Amino acid sequence: MALALFDLDETLIAGDCASLWLEYMVAQELAPATMVAEEQALMSLYHQGKMDMHQYMAFTLQPLAGKSRSWLDGQCQHFAEQVLRELIYPEGLARIEWHRKQGDTLVLISASGEHLVAPMARMLGMDHCVAILLDEEQGMLTGQTRGTLSFREGKVARINQLFGSEPHVWRESHGYSDSHNDLPLLRAVAHPHAVNPAPGLRQVAEELHWPILHWQLAV
Repeated sequence: MALALFDLDETLIAGDCASLWLEYMVAQELAPATMVAEEQALMSLYHQGKMDMHQYMAFTLQPLAGKSRSWLDGQCQHFAEQVLRELIYPEGLARIEWHRKQGDTLVLISASGEHLVAPMARMLGMDHCVAILLDEEQGMLTGQTRGTLSFREGKVARINQLFGSEPHVWRESHGYSDSHNDLPLLRAVAHPHAVNPAPGLRQVAEELHWPILHWQLAV
């Protein structure tokens, strides 16, 4: 079994779905506009490799506490179709299709919340979706997360939880990401690819002679 592991934000789409979702919630008057500046400050820490993901998720999930899971799923499906669909890189779609024809197992793996990643996994025809899990009680969101966060080393841990930690799981695997935060995942796969890499990842990719892919939106 060969895995094809794709990051979502800034890898398959030209943007960060969590940041775009917050802007969407503000526009829909589901979250206060003051959250945007603080979220951007936290994202700056992400790009520096200094983000506390538990802190970020607790902050961004605040507006969803007390909402029903069914309501959120409907909102996020609409958001994915209306906002994220047009941000998908055509080269990413082509690479997914290439792996599909090879019979590889397609996995969308992201450090964003499952409410945002799952609709994209369905849209892209992925076999599995690995994302940060949201906590809920009796169908109502608590505003907290649960389980291992799929962030940095957590992505490797979640793949091992899903497929088992035997070496053969990784032996023929491919990985695609833009971020140095995904170096643990890219170092674990047999065939790492840097997609539109941030400076930190580009440096490592050049040193290790990893393929560097440049994907663009259709004009």
